[in-house]
Amino acid sequence: MENTRSSDGTTGTAVTFLLIGLGVGAALGLLLAPKTGRQLRKDLRRSYDDALETATDWTEEAKERLEDVVEKSGDFADELRAKAKPLSDLLRR
Repeated sequence: MENTRSSDGTTGTAVTFLLIGLGVGAALGLLLAPKTGRQLRKDLRRSYDDALETATDWTEEAKERLEDVVEKSGDFADELRAKAKPLSDLLRR
């Protein structure tokens, strides 16, 4: 699993292509399955709704994580300012 991690974003690209491949495979499986048109449309709609819900969940989770990072970085910046103030005051003298 360590080999799939890299700092240049290839893991994200690989996951994106994996999800696209899964979606295409699922759609082809539904289209090639011996079902009536009504059942096929129902299955496609259900798959679309599930994918939309998953994407919405991921978006909400990413938003929450980003908000946490912004909050923590603000706290870190405040802490750095507090620590640097004595040095700044000393240099101004």
